[in-house]
Amino acid sequence: MRDKVIGRILEDRIIAIVRGADEDLILPLGEALLAGGISMMEITFNQAKPAGFGATLRGIAKIREHFGDRLLAGAGTVLSEAQVDMALEAGALYIVSPNTNPRVIRHTRDRGFVSLPGALSPGECLNAHEAGADFVKLFPASDLGTGYLKAIRAPLSHIRFLAVGGINEKNAAAFIQAGALGLGVGGNLVNKEWMAAGRWDKIEDLARQLVKAVKEAAETPETAKKA
Repeated sequence: MRDKVIGRILEDRIIAIVRGADEDLILPLGEALLAGGISMMEITFNQAKPAGFGATLRGIAKIREHFGDRLLAGAGTVLSEAQVDMALEAGALYIVSPNTNPRVIRHTRDRGFVSLPGALSPGECLNAHEAGADFVKLFPASDLGTGYLKAIRAPLSHIRFLAVGGINEKNAAAFIQAGALGLGVGGNLVNKEWMAAGRWDKIEDLARQLVKAVKEAAETPETAKKA
């Protein structure tokens, strides 16, 4: 399954990030994302509210049970080895963190799953990679800009980068062209107002726009050379 997840990231390039969503809306959200061409969903822990961890785990379990391999579920904002274990037992196939914690990375890899830690500085990126990260999540990407991604990739071209934080349909292509192999897209796509109103059509349409932008950017000769 590790190879399947890594292959899906490299092929589809977009992970939808779900924060604080009503667990009853998780399945229709998944249907809308799939209809729009997005086949990976990260459901995050809210570290300020540990009592809500159960909802995160149930959401992951629902995605796995309902969609199987059509929509690959992962856990986000994972900060400890215990949270890695909880997420994997619920059915998560990849572990995403906002930070670089070598213990979390190694524990995820030791259990045979995909690790996507966050990093900002060249040192953090290299530490994450050396600890076993499958991809390093450059975060927050939009605040740093595509120029930072290009600059950091120059000496660290052996690291596979994802861009996360402030990614939308307007800047997605630019980050792919700058060398990101994938993107994490949160509130811009998984819009809580749209979800509450049942506007799954709007989420599906925006997913399509993102998929189109990323696909076209990835197919340019300049981008292909960086892959």
